[in-house]
Amino acid sequence: MKHELLMLRSLLVASLLVCGLILGNMLTYTGEPIQLANLGAASTGTTATACTLPPDGVVCPFAAS
Repeated sequence: MKHELLMLRSLLVASLLVCGLILGNMLTYTGEPIQLANLGAASTGTTATACTLPPDGVVCPFAAS
C-alpha cells in the first residue's frame, strides 16, 4: 500500500512540475509568434480557386489536387 501511494504522489509531483514548466514558458515567451496566416492582403474570394459561400449557406469543398 505504501508503494502505490508513493508512486501516485511522485506522479502527481512530476505532473505538476511539467505543467508548471509549460505554463511558465507560455507566460515568459519573448520570441517571434508563429504566423499561420498569410502576411499579404486579405483574400477577397475573386480568384478561380476560391470557394464562395452560396446564399443557402452550404460550403463547397476544395478539390484535392
